Amino acid sequence: MRNETLIVEDLLLLMFDDKSGTIAGEGTLYYTLGGAVLVELALGKHVRVDENDQGLNGLRVHAVTADPPVDPLLRAAHEKIAARKRGVQTLLIEIGTGMRETVLDRLVERGMLRQETKRTLGLFRTTVTKAADTGHKKALMEKVRAVLVDGAEPDARTTALVGLLSASGTLPNLHRSIPWSGKIYTRAKELEQGSWGAEAVNAAVMRTVAATTVGTAIAATS
Repeated sequence: MRNETLIVEDLLLLMFDDKSGTIAGEGTLYYTLGGAVLVELALGKHVRVDENDQGLNGLRVHAVTADPPVDPLLRAAHEKIAARKRGVQTLLIEIGTGMRETVLDRLVERGMLRQETKRTLGLFRTTVTKAADTGHKKALMEKVRAVLVDGAEPDARTTALVGLLSASGTLPNLHRSIPWSGKIYTRAKELEQGSWGAEAVNAAVMRTVAATTVGTAIAATS
């Protein structure tokens, strides 16, 4: 059993609604989870970016091959980056696609979530994900709340979590634990803008939202 959770695991846990079993920001979740993996690789000094090396798909991400990560999820992403230098926007999709199921499986393995298979109308099988051991999630929420509400100085991992929640647009979904306000928005945005990974996620999410809005408007007027 792995001991320390990854940022991507903690992020999905915070985005998971214990009551409904849904995940906030599903439509752009692959961007957010891909960004979480990139941020973790950057914190571990497994990847780097050069502010002067930017293409159409954003900053190009370079793999640092001297010390590859041990965790299989991170190692697979690192190998993908090492194979060919690409822009961060491309990597968000390539790394994040399929990550939802992988991370859910890991959280089930850790006992933090559980999955039940049910039959609908006696014919169709559906898998429902529910909260299990919520102790770790409560501890995470307290750290995030301390930073956003109480003004505590965050460590690197909490900074990454808050920045990614802000970038994904899902932070308001935590309003039961962290009341949403202009102060919370401003503080979270500051942490988001300090991370190239979180900023890339926000750009991707906003682009998708804008495209969806335009598509809806065109459909409504046609």
